[in-house]
Amino acid sequence: MADIAILGSGGFGLALAVMCRNMGHDVTVWSKFPQEIQEIQKTGELAGKLPGVRIPSDIVLTEQIACVAGKDVVLIGIPTPFVRNVVREAAPFLIPDTILVNTSKGLESGTYKRMSEVIHEECPSNPIVVLTGPSHAEELSRGIPTTVTVAGENVRNAEYIQDIFTSGTLRLYVNADVIGCEIGGAMKNIIALAAGISDGLGFGDNTKAALMTRGIHEITALGLQLGAEMDTFSGLSGLGDLIVTCTSMHSRNRRAGILIGQGISPADAVKQIGTVEGYYCCEAAYGFAQKLGVSMPITEELYHVLFAHGDVRASMRKLMGRPNRHECEHYLTAEQLEKLRQV
Repeated sequence: MADIAILGSGGFGLALAVMCRNMGHDVTVWSKFPQEIQEIQKTGELAGKLPGVRIPSDIVLTEQIACVAGKDVVLIGIPTPFVRNVVREAAPFLIPDTILVNTSKGLESGTYKRMSEVIHEECPSNPIVVLTGPSHAEELSRGIPTTVTVAGENVRNAEYIQDIFTSGTLRLYVNADVIGCEIGGAMKNIIALAAGISDGLGFGDNTKAALMTRGIHEITALGLQLGAEMDTFSGLSGLGDLIVTCTSMHSRNRRAGILIGQGISPADAVKQIGTVEGYYCCEAAYGFAQKLGVSMPITEELYHVLFAHGDVRASMRKLMGRPNRHECEHYLTAEQLEKLRQV
């Protein structure tokens, strides 16, 4: 049994809390929103985030971030724009042995850093692992069978998290490719927004399949540029997370995209849906790709739609009208392409 603190009382943070408590761990949840704590204490649930899911009464709820002191594990389950400030606030109370588990998926605006990099800068003495993969909070909290990846540069730390979290309804696979796992988890939100826009426009399965397939292609291209392993992107944190986020109505990114495709402005769509990680990540990923010289046409067109008043149908026409290419040319040298032409 482990002593676990969870930073964040959003849907995923609470889902993790329920999951951990059901496994017998001691669980404390920190929230900066006293009204959410009060609602859980009064009603036993947080209807706006996880309707119908009972929050065990023996989970400790607190507004005091010092609750992380002395814990075996601290899970970070908050939106990416707030990760650095929250972790910086928690850092003075952490002991060096506490394993920090990042579940936030995105890139930091301006720095383009992955969340584990942000956390390491604020807590350089603590081991960090990443928990990611196809895992909607609405299903995880109800015990629906779920499989995810836990990634760490020190595999022993990842294996420890695997051991204490594995249950009859949750299976974890260890992966040493932290870069690939985080890039897959962050970038799939962008593609899910695009897939939602396609749905909102009334396009069909062919279009969504194209966006998903070419989406994982450009996600992989960015990841490889950063030193990730190609195999990671065909796994749970890549293709698996992309499928669930692009196809499910649990996905806030997809739902926001549907609204945009139906003609609602991006800002209003985000306001209606709530936290839409792909909206923030798209701006960062666009800048990052430009800096690195990585071709990411779906991300580029989505950026113009979200932040430059671009027309969604014009962007689709532009994507369909791009110059003819080989499907895997990102991974072929000029010499290899020339040999193929001579066969």
